[in-house]
Amino acid sequence: MTEAITIKLRTPAKLRNLELLLLLIAIGITGAAVALVQLGAVGELDTTILGYGAGLGMLALGMHVVLRITAPDADPFILPISVTLNGLGVAMIYRLDLAEGLEGWESAGIRQMVWTAIAMVIALAVLLVVRNHRILARYRYVAMVVGIGLLLLPMLPGIGQTINGARLWIQLGPFSFQPGEIGKIALAVFFAGYLVTARESLSIVGRSVLGMRFPRGKDLGPILIVWIAAMAVLVFQRDLGTSLLYFGLFLVMIYVATGRLSWVVLGLSLFLGGALIASQALSYVNGRFSTWLNAFDPENYEAIGGSYQLVQGMFGLANGGLIGTGLGQGRPDIVPLAESDFIIASLGEELGLVGLFAILGLYLLFVARGFRIGFNGTDDFGRLLAVGLAFVIALQVFVVIGGVTRVIPLTGLTTPFLAAGGSSLVANWIIAALLLRLSDTVRHQPRLVVEES
Repeated sequence: MTEAITIKLRTPAKLRNLELLLLLIAIGITGAAVALVQLGAVGELDTTILGYGAGLGMLALGMHVVLRITAPDADPFILPISVTLNGLGVAMIYRLDLAEGLEGWESAGIRQMVWTAIAMVIALAVLLVVRNHRILARYRYVAMVVGIGLLLLPMLPGIGQTINGARLWIQLGPFSFQPGEIGKIALAVFFAGYLVTARESLSIVGRSVLGMRFPRGKDLGPILIVWIAAMAVLVFQRDLGTSLLYFGLFLVMIYVATGRLSWVVLGLSLFLGGALIASQALSYVNGRFSTWLNAFDPENYEAIGGSYQLVQGMFGLANGGLIGTGLGQGRPDIVPLAESDFIIASLGEELGLVGLFAILGLYLLFVARGFRIGFNGTDDFGRLLAVGLAFVIALQVFVVIGGVTRVIPLTGLTTPFLAAGGSSLVANWIIAALLLRLSDTVRHQPRLVVEES
């Protein structure tokens, strides 16, 4: 009995101590990156920016203290990974500001630091308010209404704003925000809650064709509704990435809930068919495909909104080579939107292939921890929610990096934690907070112990 109690008391402290060690390393990496940017770009250190970075480091340590109190069994890797990725993104955005001579509030790096502080405070609020993830299942239909409302909000006249051809933002005074970033989290909660109640009818009944059991016609309603919503985003909001993200999220969650490969086959057929039709009917989608397939065609390269950005990003990656030019030593500012859509190309130029592999390793570990949390859960809602939230990060990383490297067409999605943008940063930190809460709840669940006689 004494030994069991000792293990129960020491395990949470061991997890938090590991998190503290990794968090100090993450803060050190961030500080070193900012200092190297300053030395490489201007040849001297700016203590003001380093002071701002130290303030964010203290906020991260404060979040660690809150986890010790409210979620002692939470996963020890998620917070350090989030801080590291966020810090590297701030360092690169600040480096681009130095290249363009931007200072104060005009500097995207300063704004990104402010948004980082806001996002971390919101993540702390999520940890304090959501003490058990099962509470979210009660509000699944509220989450559905909120998610759809946020998705449609940019279409309202007066506050909706079109940027770079896509109508995804709302303008409130001097601030612009992308509500769909928060909407994807609300829809993940709804999908998890809905699939828990409907999984029996979606997984058992149906006809077997070529070794796969396909659903009945009347059971296709959910996937058709989500497909129509995704196509509506593509047509009316002119955003291929968001439509792919929403539909891919539902497709993966319905596959995890039912275990039927036929849903994946049906979903991919629907989306690829819709995208193919859109590529022929919509000039926006057709331009994306043309830019992807014929990036080096002079006509595409010189056209407005053509392949200039993509080609310059590829040249930047090539210039970085294996070990990069060094922070502050490259020319990532040549690429349009280098701080947001093409921040991976900027990091690849100055950190090289080795640096990009390290960043991809961090993403891989983050997603793996999310999947692990889901697979270790004992309640279906928590399992689906954890897998869905982790997959959102995985899909965004694949789509963004695939677009920059010409594996797939460019979509306009942002790189999680790295890219400039307050709405994306807030959404990613909320995802991290929910995964931390899920991991703490999973470890607190009672488990059956069988002793050998």
